[in-house]
Formats: sequence, structure tokens, C-alpha cells
Amino acid sequence: MTASPVPSFYLYGEPQRSVAEGFVHVESLDDRSRPSEWTIRPHVHRDLNHIILIAEGGGAMQAEEAAVRFDAPCLLLIPAGIVHGFTWASESRGAVVTIADSYLRHLVLRDADLVPLFAHPQAVALPRSDRTAAEDAIARMDQELSWAGPGQRAAVESALLHLMVLALRHAALGRQVHPGTPRQAALVARLRERIDQRFRLREPVSAHARALGVSLTALRQACARVANNSPAQMLDDRALLEARRMLLYSQLSVTDIAYAVGFEDPAYFSRFFTRHVGQPPRSWRAARES
Repeated sequence: MTASPVPSFYLYGEPQRSVAEGFVHVESLDDRSRPSEWTIRPHVHRDLNHIILIAEGGGAMQAEEAAVRFDAPCLLLIPAGIVHGFTWASESRGAVVTIADSYLRHLVLRDADLVPLFAHPQAVALPRSDRTAAEDAIARMDQELSWAGPGQRAAVESALLHLMVLALRHAALGRQVHPGTPRQAALVARLRERIDQRFRLREPVSAHARALGVSLTALRQACARVANNSPAQMLDDRALLEARRMLLYSQLSVTDIAYAVGFEDPAYFSRFFTRHVGQPPRSWRAARES
């Protein structure tokens, strides 16, 4: 298996290690950004999600191949497994909340309204009136995490949920959300985890359904409700995501990338990539290098 061309960290700059199930971490934006001269190079966290409050300043976020500019006040939401990097304005001020993926899934499964929150990386603008509420929630989390008093976990969770609801309500303004049932959300989370582990095998959707112990119809319905997508497209999207990462961050040939993402025929891979992305892989890479 070809190694990922993107560095994988625990917290930024720290070697990858296992994540405790209930892990929540808070630090100021300044802590890691100032030593890095306000630039965080593209990297990935396998099992950690971020909610980043930008209270003052702004900057640009790279999430996979997309570039997103943002200005304070806002919340940046970065799901686990997404390649991301930042360039901050030097006067920026804020905080980074990091959440174990297993813990986040536990929270989401208790309230299906939260399912869309980490469906993709996004910048959520906040009204200035809610900047203080976000800062207060993060300050409460930080205070609770600094000691081991009774009710600490509940207090941290309360503040974290308050922050997530702030993000959800401003992200969801103007659109209707149909997140599916908690059971469907759990099924799609299991499918995503399985796809991430096995997408290079190019297995049919029916094999995933059997392994997850559900019918093909139930799997398709859950994916349509929770992910607004089909399981087949989710499989293709994961292969395309890895291919784009390799094109962006490695010097591998298109042929080698085709083999690395599970295609036995490089010519078929090029047609597959072109059909989904709109450009052949070589042209897509060249356009982003220019």
C-alpha cells in the first residue's frame, strides 16, 4: 500500500498516536500558529475533529484542494480525515477545540440534528453578538479541562454542545436539513469507516451491505438521508479524494496513483477521473501547479 503523501499528526506537529475515546482539547490559536509564523502546513488528523473560533482577524483555509477565505467572527469546522492547512492574519485571535472522532460520533448519534455539522469542512460566519457566547463556551471547556472536579465531563460536554449548536444554527440558516434517524446516521458512519479502510479494494456496494449486516435497500436509504448521496458515489468519492491528494502532494506518476487507489487499468482510472472531475488527472495536476 502506498503511504499517504500528506503528514498525519495527533495534534499539529506531534507524532500520530491513539486517541482516548472521550478526548477534548482546547488551546489558543496563538499557541501553535505563532511558532509556525502564522502558517499551518497541509496535514491530516486521522481521528480528531476541529472547531476553530476566529474571534479577531481572518485568513485562508485549505481543505483538500479547495481554498476558503474567512473573516472574524466565525467558526471553522474540520472533520477528521480531511487534509487542511491555514494561513492566518498575524493579528488573528481565537481558539482551537479538538474532539476525538469516537466521542463526536457518540454526541451526534444522540441528536440527529447534529449529523450535517461535520459532513464537510466549512467556515460558519457568526454575528458579533454570538462571538462572546462562543468564547464563553470555549473558556468554560478550558477551565473544566484544567482540573478533575466532580461533573467535569458533563460540564465539558455541555459547553461543547452549546458551541456545536451555535455552529449548526448559523450554518443551517436558509436551508432545510433532513439528517435521517440516529440509526441511519450510525450506519452511514460505519460505512464511511469501512470505505476509508477498504476503498482500494474497489468492492461492490453489496459487499459493504453484507458486511454491515443490512440490506442494500436500507444502506441506500440511509446514505440518501444522511449523506445526500449513494453508497456507490461515496466509494468513488473516497477513491477520487485519495487520487487528488496524491496528485497535489506527491510526485507519483498517474499510473502509480491509479494502482495506489485500487485500479488495475491506469487508462480506465484516467477515464474514471475525467468523468467525475471534468479533467484528465495530468491536466488537473498541471492546472494546480501553475
